[in-house]
Amino acid sequence: MSEEQQSGVQAIVCAETVRERFRKLDRRQWWLWSTAVLVLILLSVGVASFAFPNILSQEHATYSFYLDQSVRSVVGLVLIFCLYLAYQQSQIIRVRNQLADQVEVLAKVQARAHEVYNLAALDQLTGLYNRRSGEQRLAEEITRAARHQRPLTVLSLDLDGLKETNDKMGHAAGDLVIKTFAERLQRSIRGSDVAMRLGGDEFVALLPECRMEEVKHVIGRIEGLEVEYGGVRVPVRCSRGWTDYKPGETSGELLKRADEALYADKRASKQNRLSQAQPAL
Repeated sequence: MSEEQQSGVQAIVCAETVRERFRKLDRRQWWLWSTAVLVLILLSVGVASFAFPNILSQEHATYSFYLDQSVRSVVGLVLIFCLYLAYQQSQIIRVRNQLADQVEVLAKVQARAHEVYNLAALDQLTGLYNRRSGEQRLAEEITRAARHQRPLTVLSLDLDGLKETNDKMGHAAGDLVIKTFAERLQRSIRGSDVAMRLGGDEFVALLPECRMEEVKHVIGRIEGLEVEYGGVRVPVRCSRGWTDYKPGETSGELLKRADEALYADKRASKQNRLSQAQPAL
């Protein structure tokens, strides 16, 4: 079992323990208040049983004696009941302190599990899914698409000119370009879509049930991005290629076809720039 899974199991066990202690505390409080009501009823009945017959018989001496006895009995019962209340209250305080400790432990376990998850599943620079977790999500989306016979589009993206930016302005500028592009990509897709960074300047977006015009809409949102670094505005351009899932193919085959579409777009863009750079005859 991995460390992330162990942390998740610990969090579940701790949460269940806290819930059980809350149930015990509720039962204890219910019995406390029920007992208080019962004691008050018994005290009232006791006083009435001592006082009312003597009041009716008008035997003042006997009435005074029994009333004195009843008062002492009531005082004794009240003292016993106060001791019982003090004991029960101390038990409730102890349980509450234990619950506070359990909640604190649960918060620490959850924070650790969240930290481990971020380290294992997310790219540290961009916050997107990394290659390993992204490929797992892709396999899940392929299974879902095959089961429900729904379309699945894979959009492959590659930043153009990132090496030149690193060489001219430093890796800090390149990291800023990558991070800014990742943020724009995350805002450009839907909540049900998945964005991941495969590494370097390579990105992939998984678009379940996405029509062709919606794919172009995502690409349109990404275009025109610029990053300012050291007073210099750096345009962020990318090549892209996308393809739809074919029943029966693996995730590797689907990514390969998306990469082929990406490199076809990259070659076409390069040829277009070369033709525009050539002087007219």
